[in-house]
Amino acid sequence: MGTAALLAVTSPPCFLSSAKSRRLISTTLLPLLPSSCLTHGKDESRITKVRSNVNSVSTETKSDNEASMTGAAYDFKGATISLTGEILSSPKKVTIVRHGLSSWNEESRVQGSSNLSVLTEKGVKQAERCRDALINMNFDVCFSSPISRAKSTAEVIWCGREKPLCYLNSLEEAHLFFLEGMKNADAKKQYPELYTTWREDPSNFHVNGIYPIRELWGTAREAWKEILLTPGESFLVVTHKSILRALICTALGLGPERFRAIDVNNGGICVFTFNKRGEAMLQALNMTAHMYSDHVYQY
Repeated sequence: MGTAALLAVTSPPCFLSSAKSRRLISTTLLPLLPSSCLTHGKDESRITKVRSNVNSVSTETKSDNEASMTGAAYDFKGATISLTGEILSSPKKVTIVRHGLSSWNEESRVQGSSNLSVLTEKGVKQAERCRDALINMNFDVCFSSPISRAKSTAEVIWCGREKPLCYLNSLEEAHLFFLEGMKNADAKKQYPELYTTWREDPSNFHVNGIYPIRELWGTAREAWKEILLTPGESFLVVTHKSILRALICTALGLGPERFRAIDVNNGGICVFTFNKRGEAMLQALNMTAHMYSDHVYQY
């Protein structure tokens, strides 16, 4: 037949749920046969055999006490690491929002863990857009950093909901010592070597032997454990960019040297799902459609 084109059965893998098993319908590749071959007996036999294979269904059984699937993956053990070290009561979905524009964002100052940077008028509007975009989403708990700009964002988004709003110290931003509050341009002039390390090699940025970004990885793991071991299945998290980067990287098994490989805008939304082993699947990164339209999310 020579080199034959391949036709994929377009129906995606789907799952048939029963009390004791889930059945996975496999996607099968069919060879596209030239029309001239269709009259030959051997090729007709081959087509019949291929069609017969397409109709076959492979089944795999997974007991109820094993970790369940996450998202569209039946099982992805080893794709990421467990963030809990123990089996969860159910799979989880976690939506993470970066706080709205702050006064120090606007003034191009180094923020860090300072509580002096507050949500601007534009930041409040961004938080309102997040609230409206997530209006159809049901969350069991909202977790927020207690630092002002994140706390204010969470309060706007959570307004009108009756379920708990909890503040976690493990969601606070990285502590950047005496750089906090300085304009970036001034910090670069006064502390050129230190500032350059912070911008270009943040995992090796340190003050008096303390490495803030490396410590942030430990803080992020602590935050994940607190969140994922909370009863419920869907959580909202409101926090800051640096710790958000650490949350994403730790969930995906990336080290602090990957800190600047990820960026999230003010009001940007990220979504993770977790299987019962506490392993993560990143479903959405930095969604911002709601910042430019009246988009409402449903996932």
